[in-house]
Amino acid sequence: MTLPATPVSRRAALAFLVALGTLLPSAAIAQQPPRAPRIGVIGERSASDPFLAAFRRGMSKLGYVDGRNITIEYRYAQGALDQVPRLTAELIDLKVDVLVVGGTVSTQSAMKFSRSVPIVFTTVGDPVTSGIVASLARPGGNVTGLATFSFELGGKQLELLKAAVPKLSRVSVLYNPLNAAAKAGIDTTKAAGGTLGIELQLLEVRQPESLAGAFATLTPWRAGGLLVLADPVFGNQLLRLAKLAAAQRLPAIYLRSEFAEAGGLLAYGPSFSDNYRRAAAYVDKILKGAKPADLPVEQPAKFDLAVNLKTARDFGLTIPQELVGRADQIIQ
Repeated sequence: MTLPATPVSRRAALAFLVALGTLLPSAAIAQQPPRAPRIGVIGERSASDPFLAAFRRGMSKLGYVDGRNITIEYRYAQGALDQVPRLTAELIDLKVDVLVVGGTVSTQSAMKFSRSVPIVFTTVGDPVTSGIVASLARPGGNVTGLATFSFELGGKQLELLKAAVPKLSRVSVLYNPLNAAAKAGIDTTKAAGGTLGIELQLLEVRQPESLAGAFATLTPWRAGGLLVLADPVFGNQLLRLAKLAAAQRLPAIYLRSEFAEAGGLLAYGPSFSDNYRRAAAYVDKILKGAKPADLPVEQPAKFDLAVNLKTARDFGLTIPQELVGRADQIIQ
């Protein structure tokens, strides 16, 4: 025989159901896996950028697998650095745990959007002179990473160009005066020019549209070679630079190996791919609790020399075997 329900038993049942409803969501929440860290990466070019592939390899070697224990959000500037602020804003809105950016312009843009999200830069020329960090040993703030100090290489690049063209006596130098580190590059280049007996023609280029005009001045001056100091204006115009130099049969040197791959004669500078690979270690440390302010800025560990022998043949040049033997990359 079933006993009729009493008010007390109904109240008890109601209380039980309420308690059960309260506990179930808490239990479900407790069982949810923790959110995977989210990394924002701004590529200054496209998805096929080899530097980004190097970063992915660095992350993989440290045990991070995109989509499994980490989420990596990529954005691409397609060579237009004026797009970096918009891309940065998108990634900040996604609440990324770390933001990885490229050179000086990209880093300065990112800093304007956040003073709290950790930022790791990969290829800043001189982070102290450009005001990105307080010092290399103690960056301060929310920014750290890898520098290239590429402007200090102007003298070495001029020396390599002279080695490739022993009779070289006049070299035109393209630089962007708006770049805070440009003076250091000009100073080292002038010093090397004096030692090597090379007369220099300094040409200011503030934007890509000015390249054609700059090259037009080379012919009457009768330059025998071309040195392009590092700057985003030039870094995103490597194919065009190589073609303009080829049109005037000018032996030219630039920082990045992609310039030689595009048809330039020589390239010498820090390995950007290696810097991007090493940036993964910064991300790892930050995710484990380190603060960017306490992570010293590192200098390049690897430098690459690329020689385009096809371009040399087109110009009627014979590159000394000693220089070819030193090359990390030879384009036939």
